[in-house]
Amino acid sequence: MTDPVAVLLDLLDIEPLEMDLYRGKGSGGETSKRIFGGQVVGQALSAAYHTVDGRNCHSLHAYFMRPGDPSRPVIYEVDRARDGGSFTTRRVIAIQNGRQILNMSASFHVEERGFHHQHPMPAAPDPETLPTRAEAKAGLAARAPAARRDDILRPSPIELRPTGEYDLMAPTPAPDGHAVWFRLTRPVPDAPAWMQHCLLTYASDLHLLGTGLRPHGQSWFTGDIMTASLDHAVWFHAPVDFGAWHLYVMDSPWTGGGRGVNRGLIYAADGTLVASTAQEGLMRPLARA
Repeated sequence: MTDPVAVLLDLLDIEPLEMDLYRGKGSGGETSKRIFGGQVVGQALSAAYHTVDGRNCHSLHAYFMRPGDPSRPVIYEVDRARDGGSFTTRRVIAIQNGRQILNMSASFHVEERGFHHQHPMPAAPDPETLPTRAEAKAGLAARAPAARRDDILRPSPIELRPTGEYDLMAPTPAPDGHAVWFRLTRPVPDAPAWMQHCLLTYASDLHLLGTGLRPHGQSWFTGDIMTASLDHAVWFHAPVDFGAWHLYVMDSPWTGGGRGVNRGLIYAADGTLVASTAQEGLMRPLARA
């Protein structure tokens, strides 16, 4: 049986074609109709890391420009914008069919000592007491239209366990703040630090877009709204081991004009804040006939 984690590691370890030019697989991510946004950002970060030595990414900012076609590979072109004494900057363009589908800027920093503080991790149920992602998917698939069931039941390398209930099939207005435990379905102790960053970046696109839909009693299942990620930002604060549980705490401070802003804090199980995220998403209401 195929190991979904091995598939994801292969997906993010992109193929060098020429200096600063790389190719990534389009298929194999969380969705089959279009390329999962976290996959494109994760591959773009992988491409940038291939051109940087001895420094870890501390921030990335990406814009989604067009949906990606999972039946075709994606070409990543890296611009070595700056190599400074403390910081390195890279710009990455993702291309399919001769057109940009994403562009991203990423900054890398040498390790330094300095002041430290963080917001504490909020209380949350033990992830081992919560339903598994497979159980949640089975319940969702049983209620979903037949055309959607195969996509819902696709094997995933990411284990997700929401700390509260929100019915995607029949949502009702709920607080925007929510939290999800997540990790890989198995540990990857030999994965280097740069790959751990790519793995977390991939997974950080899960559940974030839906945060702004919660106060309005909507989900991507209702058919009443068009949704898409417009941009995605990640700030890395501490070393990551994504084979272990992390708590993703999310909120949405604003929606309006067909868009919504979503924010996230990602904590290791010991309470260390390892990353922060932000994303604006399309939330376009659809007129009913």
